[in-house]
Amino acid sequence: MLNYTKYITVEPGKRSGQPCIRGMRITVYDILIYLDAGNTMDELLENFPGLTKKDIYASLAYTADAEKRISKIAS
Repeated sequence: MLNYTKYITVEPGKRSGQPCIRGMRITVYDILIYLDAGNTMDELLENFPGLTKKDIYASLAYTADAEKRISKIAS
């Protein structure tokens, strides 16, 4: 699994402290919403020039890890 900690940042004053891509204003949630809406990775890269494939994969890895943590708490 990709080490998302190199790509995902959390800054209290930026986007209300949501996890963002490398300090940009693009959140992990934004990435997930665009993918859920049917956008392809290539479309995301085209629409967000600073974004890389690794950023998108890091968003997915972060989300998978968060889900794993939530599942452990719920157990």
